[in-house]
Amino acid sequence: MTMLTQLHVIRLLALGLLLILPATSGAQQRSPILDKLTKTYGLESFGQIEAIRYTFNAETQGLNVSRSWTWEPKTDQVTYEGKDKSGNPVKATYLRSQLGSQPANVRDDIDPDFLNDNYWLLFPFHFSWDTNAAVEDAGVQKLPQGNGSAEKVVVKYPSDGGYSPGDSRVEELAYHRGGPPKHEVFATWADYKKAGPLLFSLDQRGTRNGDPAHLFFSNVAVKLVGSNTWIDAQ
Repeated sequence: MTMLTQLHVIRLLALGLLLILPATSGAQQRSPILDKLTKTYGLESFGQIEAIRYTFNAETQGLNVSRSWTWEPKTDQVTYEGKDKSGNPVKATYLRSQLGSQPANVRDDIDPDFLNDNYWLLFPFHFSWDTNAAVEDAGVQKLPQGNGSAEKVVVKYPSDGGYSPGDSRVEELAYHRGGPPKHEVFATWADYKKAGPLLFSLDQRGTRNGDPAHLFFSNVAVKLVGSNTWIDAQ
């Protein structure tokens, strides 16, 4: 698992993640933190979502990645627009429940990219959805980047999984890959905007193994059940 390979693929699929949340008064247990986090990002209203569209962009070590997605969570249908490894334009629409019948490029390249990019955009939701993830409240600690302190929540995925009214938002995310070679990513979460009932961080900056890295989302919008109109993040 890598955050960025020479095939221009950014993969999150973490075995270990740290979520850095704004510091709050008093000790916090696992359940209250999860409840605050999911409420802030709009998980209670996720059932209203018919589709989510977004473009995943990343810049690091001279590499530039841009991939556009439309995800319909109720049917788990995915539409992808981007480029293949040779730089040729590619568009594909598929049901994730039928991956076995899809072409090799969908199974081996496009769907893993979808999972990665979806995690980056919706990690606070996966934080709640992924019941195989172990969650630990490590208390208020110094931020990995910048000044100040925040609540540190450690999320650990098993080796076979993870494919990977206060306001509680992710401020920083730290990724540590389990096992060699060493792989670490630190990223701040900023440029928060709402699309319908959901809250998204559209700009994430930091480092990958000590080198500058920038990940951001554009064209983010949601479509509600029963509507044909996209609601842009603003």
